[in-house]
Amino acid sequence: MPLLLWIILFTLLGGVLSVLAASVFLLLPERTRTDLLPHFVSFAIGALLGAALLALLPHALAAPGVEDYHVITGTVLLGLFAFFLLEKLVIWRHCHHEVCEVHAPDEHEHHGHAHAQQQAIGTMVLVGDGLHNLVDGVLIAAAFLTDFHLGVVTALAVAAHEIPQEVGDFALLLHSGFSRRKAFVYNILSSLTTVIGGVVAFYALGEARQALPYVLAVAASSFLYIAVADLIPGLHKRLEVKVTLQQLLLIAAGVTVIYLAHSTLH
Repeated sequence: MPLLLWIILFTLLGGVLSVLAASVFLLLPERTRTDLLPHFVSFAIGALLGAALLALLPHALAAPGVEDYHVITGTVLLGLFAFFLLEKLVIWRHCHHEVCEVHAPDEHEHHGHAHAQQQAIGTMVLVGDGLHNLVDGVLIAAAFLTDFHLGVVTALAVAAHEIPQEVGDFALLLHSGFSRRKAFVYNILSSLTTVIGGVVAFYALGEARQALPYVLAVAASSFLYIAVADLIPGLHKRLEVKVTLQQLLLIAAGVTVIYLAHSTLH
């Protein structure tokens, strides 16, 4: 099968199939969803860390033409700073539409603009998710252009963290006044940007393969940032020893799946 078709197939896995999995997850009873979601998040953390540190970064460092490892690790560092600033911008924008510690409207103003605020949140969720999926598609394509097996592992890691994220997006859209059907359709459309990102990157990076190690480094920083800054803090809300052990085991399971997938495919 041509490489482009593999990229399209696995970007669909990372995008559309994760939305379908999330929609099926939402059909479960609320108590079951509440119990299972933290386990998905723990597993996703392990998958992201494993993909970043055991697959993407080693391939970036070993890529032809890379003579100074500091350039690659520096790219990872800059990527972390960039994702930090990007998240800050999203939070600042969000504070203009929601109650937050920085901008807290009075009670009358809050009720007067509640409907507009909810619609704005829904729109922001869809735009943000679309852009995020577009980047995921670029990262998956870059991984496939570097090594077929790396592409598979990267797509698996993307799918692992997209499922709990899509569950959260569905919840926000429903809270914003979207019907279940409308939320599903818009989420599917948003997920298709993963395929667009993959196809565009296939043609763009195919002509600029010297940029691939740096794209892989950015992919590693993206996965590291999502795992460490976005997902891990949520695990600290539960401090029981039993829960902590479950979290550690599931994180280890995520790392193990990525390790086995990478080593077995090779």
